[in-house]
Amino acid sequence: MNELLIELSEISPREFFGQQNEHIELLKKYFPKLKIVARGNKIKVFGDEEMLEEFNKRFSMLMDHFGKYNKLDENTIERVLTSESEEDYQTTKESGETIVHGLSGKVIKAQTANQRRMVELTKKNDLVFAIGPAGTGKTYTGVALAVKALKEKQVKRIILTRPAVEAGENLGFLPGDLKEKLDPYMQPLYDALRDMIPHEKLELFIEKGVIQIAPLAFMRGRTLDDAFVILDEAQNTTHAQMKMFLTRMGKHAKFMITGDPGQIDLPRRTISGLKEALLVLKDVKGVGMVYLDDKDVIRHRLVKKIISAYKTIEHND
Repeated sequence: MNELLIELSEISPREFFGQQNEHIELLKKYFPKLKIVARGNKIKVFGDEEMLEEFNKRFSMLMDHFGKYNKLDENTIERVLTSESEEDYQTTKESGETIVHGLSGKVIKAQTANQRRMVELTKKNDLVFAIGPAGTGKTYTGVALAVKALKEKQVKRIILTRPAVEAGENLGFLPGDLKEKLDPYMQPLYDALRDMIPHEKLELFIEKGVIQIAPLAFMRGRTLDDAFVILDEAQNTTHAQMKMFLTRMGKHAKFMITGDPGQIDLPRRTISGLKEALLVLKDVKGVGMVYLDDKDVIRHRLVKKIISAYKTIEHND
């Protein structure tokens, strides 16, 4: 049996191996045919020579990443171990820095490679699509980037919008006026903002129109200058709605479109404006696209397993 010995130098073994060696346990799951033993600052691996070479390559990638960010977590390890190339998980150091400081000094920053890619793409492009399933942090990261742009006076206002298509519900049956009906539907956007802006200041911004949260239909006929605009749940736009929204872009504006093509609540046989836009605009210069996946899930660890389980039945339909 072949043996590979790796010694960690200038890296804290405790942080690199994780609490109770949880990172090593994850490596064992991905390399079940290898015997992996971690002691002190050394790691010994036994097994087939070809498999050892692959392990050594992936382990070096993990050490490089840790050296760059001083951080390693389950999502990063999975991404490094399953990536075809370094570009799939590696981003610039700047994109991993704090986006904004939230309430009580809470540090809000991109936590995964694809969230960091969202940060990079937003710097380089005026229109960015962030596509991925629930819990991947696309909306939250987008709102953080919008708040940052407002704080740094890159824009004069933030506009957050969603198409008013309900997930199996009907707004008409809810009590109250239009605002009261729509507020619960816009709740995820309010929740993100409340994490980043003190309550009184947020209320004042909304009152003065510095921050606007409205259904997509309210965008018709407007030209959105000097604004950071996020279209959330964009999979529920029609062709006409998406085209209308995209042509609202004014001077000095940043547009971000987030959505999950796997969660379309449109009537049957209605083409999703998001799916269509991704095809039509994929080669347009100045448009950035990032695809997040279950490895970017930063909610409860079960969410990732739930997404994966549903994928299997949806692929069999």
